[in-house]
Amino acid sequence: MWNPPAGQNRPAEVSVNIVCDCTKAHVWLRGEGRWRCRTPVRATRITTFMHAGMLVALTRAVPPSIVDCELTHRARTPIDVRIARAQHNQYEQTLRALGCRVEHVPAAPDLPDSVFIEDTAVVFDEVAVITRPGAISRRAEPQAVATALSRYRPLRRIQPPATIDGGDVLVIGRRIFIGLSTRTNEEGVRQFTDALARFGYDVTGLPVDGCLHLKSAVTAAADDLLILDPVSIDPRRFDGLRWIETPPDERHAANVLRIGGTVVCPEDAPVTRRRLEDAGLSVRTTAASELAKAEGGLTCCSVIFRIP
Repeated sequence: MWNPPAGQNRPAEVSVNIVCDCTKAHVWLRGEGRWRCRTPVRATRITTFMHAGMLVALTRAVPPSIVDCELTHRARTPIDVRIARAQHNQYEQTLRALGCRVEHVPAAPDLPDSVFIEDTAVVFDEVAVITRPGAISRRAEPQAVATALSRYRPLRRIQPPATIDGGDVLVIGRRIFIGLSTRTNEEGVRQFTDALARFGYDVTGLPVDGCLHLKSAVTAAADDLLILDPVSIDPRRFDGLRWIETPPDERHAANVLRIGGTVVCPEDAPVTRRRLEDAGLSVRTTAASELAKAEGGLTCCSVIFRIP
């Protein structure tokens, strides 16, 4: 970790890991929100740049009732709650290591899928959209998440008859792709689009087949780079974006979690990890096999956003 010299201007809240053999001669680029080494050769070795503000990650505990979770595309197999909780703890430690402040939404022991908090809200710089989950058993989950988010963002709520799960919402810059799945309907896409209309986002609905959510099949690994399962989604739907394909035996690894300049990948997907690294990305892994039995992925277990 490199700290800037005393007296050099920088934002009050920053988080950075820099791989650089230079301990001085860095300059803050205010317009770009990062530090740069004045020596061009060394500048290429800075792997994660500083940004103003702090990342907050909302998470929710693994409930004992997860053994009764909703399942759509997987056969039910026994879930070891102890292992699931240990893996979730490791996941939270990874979030902290990557600069997130983890905040716990109150546990919901009687809501089997409540650990998959992503499905309850999608947070933008301007607003937080509170969803209406497609599964009836999950309709009580968003309220506690909305209470937590109300400290940070104005709220917009999806109303009946619309349904939408956060796992169907893929945000890439100002472009938003929403999966039309068994959990998200056309009215959900319409209301979501209306909630963001004044902020200049481009929203596109995409049909989803063969997997639970859009982000079961594709996630963002970088600003213009996707990781996707070609069996479940046609990459040509994402005009102007590059993509990396998962191998047939690692289809679940299409769901990765991007935090800053690092991509978090399931630890049981070594080929996908190598492909991400070969693309020049910094990759960390974490265990997620037990929660995967409940059709959960890495993005599912947190709602991450930046605060000033």
